[in-house]
Amino acid sequence: MASPTLDQIRLAPKVLLHDHLDGGLRPSTVVELADECGYTALPTTDVTKLGGWFRGGAHDLPDRLRRSGRSPGGSLVRYLETFSHTVAVMQTPEALARVARECAEDLAADGIVYAEIRFAPELHTENGLSLDATVEAVLDGLRAGSQGTGLHARVLCTAMRHQARSLEIAELAVRWRDQGVVGFDIAGAEAGNPPTRHLDAFQYIQRANGHFTIHAGEAFGLPSIWEAVQWCNADRLGHGVRIVDDISVDLEGQVSLGLLANYVRDTRVPLEMCPSSNVHTGAARSIETHPIGVLRDLRFRVTVNTDNRLMSDVTLSSEFATLVETFGYGWPDIRWFTLNAMKSAFLPFDQRLDLIDNVIKPGFDALAGSPSSA
Repeated sequence: MASPTLDQIRLAPKVLLHDHLDGGLRPSTVVELADECGYTALPTTDVTKLGGWFRGGAHDLPDRLRRSGRSPGGSLVRYLETFSHTVAVMQTPEALARVARECAEDLAADGIVYAEIRFAPELHTENGLSLDATVEAVLDGLRAGSQGTGLHARVLCTAMRHQARSLEIAELAVRWRDQGVVGFDIAGAEAGNPPTRHLDAFQYIQRANGHFTIHAGEAFGLPSIWEAVQWCNADRLGHGVRIVDDISVDLEGQVSLGLLANYVRDTRVPLEMCPSSNVHTGAARSIETHPIGVLRDLRFRVTVNTDNRLMSDVTLSSEFATLVETFGYGWPDIRWFTLNAMKSAFLPFDQRLDLIDNVIKPGFDALAGSPSSA
């Protein structure tokens, strides 16, 4: 059977769990919004050059870090600096709604049928917007962009781990959960900001019977994952790349899992893997050596995601195409990753099952059985 092509993968009904709203803007939108709000700090207003600047800021980080001998953690901090420009132009309800609408349009055009879009409301209040107003604008935009498509878009409210507003954001997520917010998250630089700093927020979400994911094991190692899982009881792990540090292979090729890796696999904790982004932030040295290969082989609950489509110049389809090329994956693998994601979504069970049985499985069956993929 021939390998799936990028065009074929675009037709597959895919699921996206880890995508940042402020990391997925169209370069033209950044320029137009900057002009509207009077933001003059963009490195260039040439749309093509600006897109290249965002992508270049990510793509050359690993090489520069290797030459300088700096740690991958420093790479993530530098990578996050690019968001100062996108966040700066997302400070009005109109701007937030437009970015969310275009996000939904772009995801729908990529064949995504379910997506959880995360954003940090506290970053969009510089001009006086309330937290509730930011959520309302994003939900309005996602609804508008999804209308008439097969996309079901939901929101994760993210708190910044270096700030002290996580409980407030958790309360916000619960307040809006009947209108399209399905969960809570913390993000930002991991080093020095352990998940347990926000234990009260996670416990609040749990008491409210809610769901949350935690960015852990990206730029920091096993202690971050351990805290996220064993202290905070995370439903999912954002990235979780460094779980591979608890897996060893001897000279005969025998694989051994440490206690934490065993626990994560045994309890089916979903890993929101973002291969290209992980290379760009230094969390992985290359796609070829990315832990997703071994973690898929060991049957961890692995999902494939984009993280920041603008900075990494990716779509979910292109991520899958890269994995097909690198690891030799076929339709069964892409289907497996997709079902993992849908099973792990923060959507009620009956709605997940409906999408699995009536959209995802039939869609993959049609593609895998088509003459062009035979």
